[in-house]
Amino acid sequence: VLNPHPPEFDRFLHASVGEDRNGYAVTVLSTLARLGLDPWKETAELVMLGHDAAQARLGTLLARFRDVPALASDHGKVARDLSQLLPEGRASGSLKRAASMVTGDRPGTSGAIWAVLAIIFVLFQMFMVGGSGSGE
Repeated sequence: VLNPHPPEFDRFLHASVGEDRNGYAVTVLSTLARLGLDPWKETAELVMLGHDAAQARLGTLLARFRDVPALASDHGKVARDLSQLLPEGRASGSLKRAASMVTGDRPGTSGAIWAVLAIIFVLFQMFMVGGSGSGE
């Protein structure tokens, strides 16, 4: 509950893609975030794609990333190596459920939250109106 991200993604997300121009190690997590993507959602989508499609997608993403100079010529090899770190999504039903939760495929969850908030708001309004009588 406190950490909504699947722990199966950690090995992949914390893997290094190389060093930036300042000599700092850049992880998959920071790469995806710097590309403006949600790292956990993107990882979940990669898991759901399967190995070959995930490797191709990852290669495309790494080719767009300019902060690590070595990726300009090596993004295909890095994508191949990193895709090996993705958890196997097709074999595990629990991993598929975790991935679908990250990608937002939870049916009715946001609707239920809004319904509960609306009920609380109505009750609050009733309490405020009911509590301010004429004093008689």
